[in-house]
Amino acid sequence: MIMHTLNYHHLRYFREVALEGNLTRAAARLHVSQSALSTQIRQLESDLGEALFSREQKSLTLTEAGRIALDYAETIFRAGGELVDTLRHGTGGRRRVLRVGAMATLSRNFQLEFLRPAQSRDDVDLVLRSGGLRELVGQLEAHTLDIVLTNVPLKRDAGCSWHCHLLQEQPVSLVGRRPAGRKKFRFPDDLAGTPVQLPGLDSHLRMEFDRLLDRAGIRPIIAAEVDDMAMLRVLARQSDALTLVPPVVVRDELREKLLVEHCRIPEIRERFYAITPVRRKPQHLVGELLDDFRRRPAFPAKGRAIGILRTPTERGP
Repeated sequence: MIMHTLNYHHLRYFREVALEGNLTRAAARLHVSQSALSTQIRQLESDLGEALFSREQKSLTLTEAGRIALDYAETIFRAGGELVDTLRHGTGGRRRVLRVGAMATLSRNFQLEFLRPAQSRDDVDLVLRSGGLRELVGQLEAHTLDIVLTNVPLKRDAGCSWHCHLLQEQPVSLVGRRPAGRKKFRFPDDLAGTPVQLPGLDSHLRMEFDRLLDRAGIRPIIAAEVDDMAMLRVLARQSDALTLVPPVVVRDELREKLLVEHCRIPEIRERFYAITPVRRKPQHLVGELLDDFRRRPAFPAKGRAIGILRTPTERGP
């Protein structure tokens, strides 16, 4: 098999020229002559078999191949900086950057709980980005994120460059502003004619909920369908309808008794995952967060644990 080599010295010169947009300024920054820099760029173009710049008078504009090459160059040099930071951890006293991606619909309470150790550190700059799962995993593979938090598992195959870690799981609950009263809430029977606020149709929680009610022959009154757990939390506080959520989403409201748990549904479970890149030596901060989170007690709600449930599922509120 023929191995194609890349001159990273030439690639660094190309990156400087692309970022400066001017050969003269880039040469000054690199402390080389303009003619030497131009020669290096032409050599890189020859090695790649593509023109990286279109040259019009004194201006340089990236071609399509140049834009692709710049994306790769940014990834390569960012990964190189990360390599140095990882292998020199604890020796330089420098601030470190932790770049976290989180699904836009993921519980804010879960995110805050997971990131709490990093937030309390003076030597860590925390960068938090939200978005769709595929978009975030793409950034993870491009080394622009260190970890992705999600409640949707991703299956791996031979070509995958990431791991999916199960962090916690918990049954979901029906919560509401009004107390259930003396009569114990019966699930699913008492949902007949009861307004409910539910996650969107694409949510696995919603699919499981609909499946249970279809099996029981019950059609609830759907007051709202919401993809964003933060918005579902707000609606739960403001509406008389029951709301289907993992208890961690309304942890503070349950603790302060602004909401009550009418019933817990052990047949439906919310799972929280961390996705990390496949590396021989993981980013040190990511490893610390994962280890710390696994050692901590589960999320508190109503004075008891509601997080990792590895024993047989409990029934009742």
